[in-house]
Amino acid sequence: MPALLLEILSVYPTLCHATLSQDQSNRVCNALALLQCVASHPDTRMPFINAQIPVYLYPILNNTFKTKPYECLRLTSLGVIGALVKVDDHEVIAYLLKSEVIPLFLRSMDMGSLISKTVATFIVQKIILDDTGLKYICTVPDRFYSLVNMLARMLEALVEQPSPRLLKHIIRCYLRLTDNPSACHVLSTLLPTVLRDGTFNHLLERDVTARRWLHQLLHNIAMANIGYSGPHVGLNRIMGM
Repeated sequence: MPALLLEILSVYPTLCHATLSQDQSNRVCNALALLQCVASHPDTRMPFINAQIPVYLYPILNNTFKTKPYECLRLTSLGVIGALVKVDDHEVIAYLLKSEVIPLFLRSMDMGSLISKTVATFIVQKIILDDTGLKYICTVPDRFYSLVNMLARMLEALVEQPSPRLLKHIIRCYLRLTDNPSACHVLSTLLPTVLRDGTFNHLLERDVTARRWLHQLLHNIAMANIGYSGPHVGLNRIMGM
């Protein structure tokens, strides 16, 4: 593990000056691929977290360069985190929430390649599927609106650059947010029109699960104001569950 970490640390200086070469990127991506194996194995997952290894990836996810060498680093780093969350484990989610890494996933959703956006959205989806993750997002307005605004921006981009897989993860994120009554009430106003008007019907033709999720999402939104017994929620306030 020290040898792999040294490989990762070797690119830190390039994260400020955009001097990373493709050869350097490939070398570090190979190290990250090995870390992904450690993160995905049940016997090493928690020792991996207890050793705070994921924090070494955060500077990579925080960089803003879009060239191929940096995008390869971004995607492979996301792959390591994706391996952690793939198996539902509350301890993993609790660790990620404690390290406050969600803004870095939102950054990847905003500026990464299509596949990086997809992996980052999958990670966020897995986080909010955990009850602690959902509460974390929905009890602080800035967190909630940061996520919702990012999902809406990605939907706009999907109109021009369709991706059934990314769309499916976005729909699942919205659906999960409706499990919080106050968040659902707000989404009745904020849900993008493109999810209501059939814009993406052609992308969902062969995905029964995604269609079912979208149907349930729209149903939950339609029912949001019927029998809602929580506090009045405006667009600048979210109350917890």
